[in-house]
Formats: sequence, C-alpha cells, structure tokens
Amino acid sequence: MSDFEFHQAEGEAPIKTWTKGVQIEPQAMAQLHNVAKLPFIHKHIAAMPDVHWGMGATIGSVIASKGAIVPAAVGVDIGCGMMAVKTTLRAEQLPDNLHQTRLDIEAAVPHGRTDNGGANDRGAWHDLPAESVERYAPLSARYDAIIGKHPKAKAYNSARHLGTLGTGNHFIELCLDEIGAVWVMLHSGSRGAGNKIGMYFIEKAKEEMRRYYIDKFLPDQDLAYLVDHTEIFDDYVEAVHWAQDFAWENRHAMMDAVLRAMRLTLPPFEATDMAVNCHHNYVARENHFGANVLVTRKGAVRAREGDLGIIPGSMGTGSFIVRGKGNAESFHSCSHGAGRAMSRGAAKKMITLEQHAEAMKGIEARLDADVIDESPAAYKNINAVMAAQTSLVDIVHRLHQVLNVKG
Repeated sequence: MSDFEFHQAEGEAPIKTWTKGVQIEPQAMAQLHNVAKLPFIHKHIAAMPDVHWGMGATIGSVIASKGAIVPAAVGVDIGCGMMAVKTTLRAEQLPDNLHQTRLDIEAAVPHGRTDNGGANDRGAWHDLPAESVERYAPLSARYDAIIGKHPKAKAYNSARHLGTLGTGNHFIELCLDEIGAVWVMLHSGSRGAGNKIGMYFIEKAKEEMRRYYIDKFLPDQDLAYLVDHTEIFDDYVEAVHWAQDFAWENRHAMMDAVLRAMRLTLPPFEATDMAVNCHHNYVARENHFGANVLVTRKGAVRAREGDLGIIPGSMGTGSFIVRGKGNAESFHSCSHGAGRAMSRGAAKKMITLEQHAEAMKGIEARLDADVIDESPAAYKNINAVMAAQTSLVDIVHRLHQVLNVKG
C-alpha cells in the first residue's frame, strides 16, 4: 500500500499527493491538474499535505521539469524559508512575563509595511546598520548586474530590507522543545527585492508565451514558462539564485538581532551548534530518477536523507524540527507548514478576536484584528499534516511557542 494518493487524467502527468487524512480543496486539485498538463513535467507532480491554492502554481507542490521553468511556480516570495537556533536557555529561566522581550525584539527587527513600501516604510531600515551593509556587500555587484540588464526588476528596497521581517505569515518566535530548551525560530525571505524579481519575470514569461503563440495553449496564463538554453531563462535563474542568497542572509541577520535583543532582559545564554536554515520557495538543479532536472519547491522543504528541516504549524500550535528520509517519490521533499485552511479574507470574517485570544492563551503575542488572518483556526491541523508525511520525515523535536512577533 502506497503512502501517497495517485491521480491522473488523460494527457496529463501523474499527480502524487501526501494528503491522507488532510483536506485538499477542489481549487488546489484543479490547479495541480493544470500544472500536470505542461509538456515538460518530469515523471510526476508531488503535492505535500499542506497543499492549498496559490497564484499560478499550487502552494505545497514540488515540480521537477526538464527544459523549462515556470516563474509563478516559484512565486514572488523567492527564497522564503525558516531558521531555528537552539539556545542554552531553559524554560525555568524565562520570566513569567515576556512582554518586554517581545517589545525588544520588535524594536530590533523592522517588521510590517507602511507607505506602500516607500521611503517611510516602517518595515525597512532608514539608516542601514553596519551589519546589514557588511552582509549586503557580496550581493551588491550581482544585483547591480541583474538590474543593469533588467532595470524594471529593480526594487525600491534591497539592502534596506536585509535583516527585516516583512508581513503576512512571516514571524519570529521563542519556543520550548520537549525537554524545556529555548529555541529561536523565524520565517522570512527575500523581501522587496525578491518580490520585484518574481513579478518581473512572471510577466517576461507571459511575454515569451505571446511571442511564440504558446499562450493560447496554456491551461492557465500564470503557468507561462521560460525555455532552457535561452538568455531570458539564464537571466531568471541567476536572479532567483541571487534572491535565494539574499533570503539566506536576511534570516541570519534577523537571528543575530533577535539574540542580541533577548540578552537585554533574559539571563545570560549562548546559541548552540544546533541550527537549521532552509528555503521553502525556491529552485534547485537536482538529479531525480536518473535525470538532471530543475526542481521547483513552492511551499515545500528539501528532505533528502539526513536533511534537517522546519515545519511550522501556526502562531498558536507549535512547530517541528524534522529529519528527511530521502523519499524518492516526493523528490526528496516534505511540507513547509500546516497550510491554510481558509483564505485571509475568510479568516477575517469568520474568526473573532475572542476566539483568537483563546487560541493564543499562554503565548506573548499581538492579539489585535490585524493578525486575525494568521490565527491558528485559519490553518490545517498540524498533527494531521505530520501524520500524512511519516514516510517523508522523522520528527526530531516538537516545539511550542511562548512568544510570537508578527509583521
């Protein structure tokens, strides 16, 4: 008996879903079938248990392709991912009230978004700190070369977003593991620069489809693709890899800032060698089923045998540190979280502030209307999601949060 469910319509690549015991909405399934119609899919499409509808390609999907790439299957939050660090702090060392620690973290890491991301955006640095200047230096020349060739991909904020959180489902948390050790966990990506790169190349792919009269044959215009061995394909891959590197440095910069902020109010501690940093929106060249392919993970984590990854639930239900099993059928992948059970709009209509406060009881966090769309009830049951992927990963640690910062 297989651990996945198999779907295939005539003329399409197979779809394998690790969704046993987890709801998958019809819109997401229809979207997976659209992707399966593309002519360059390698073997099959893999859908993780947190799969849900997304712009262009389904969130929670893994697409291996030969000879082409779909920019919308990567999305605009390029390089988005997780980082977690175990500290020497213990649960019993934490104060009864973590409110000041949360304020210190919020002061140390710009978060949110105002002024349409312009000069007065509170989610960006106004005066770039020395650490961000140093971290951005190796990225600067590469970005300038990309923008020199594609000036419309330029973002208002690039370096000014290095070390910043953003909005939506991005977060910073203090968590406790099963033996009371304190962890720092955060979730963010390539911010404004990556967003602009993603939007620009999605439109360039659509232009390419119109240029070669392929657009009329696409099952969805957002599945426009770029063909390998073309200049625009190479430019996109270079830009995506730059954004992924930016995202990696962004998470490191924020982690350093959070650890410094914690030292203002908490007992002395050190960060341990136990650290995980993983993308879950990205492209990589890999070998699967004997072929060299491009693997696009949109809302999925690489889980080769021995790989450590992070699977967050929601802001009130905890997270998991996992170790990959190297399942070939999933293209060595696992879920990137619980996955949304309702849209942001639906969550704001259906979840009350009282329900949100009850779900967040015992966690130091914002309890205002602006975070309702991220309330635990907006997400799938993380325990069901984990049960559906026992063949993909082993659980190393289960974490539950005691402090949450949202953008």
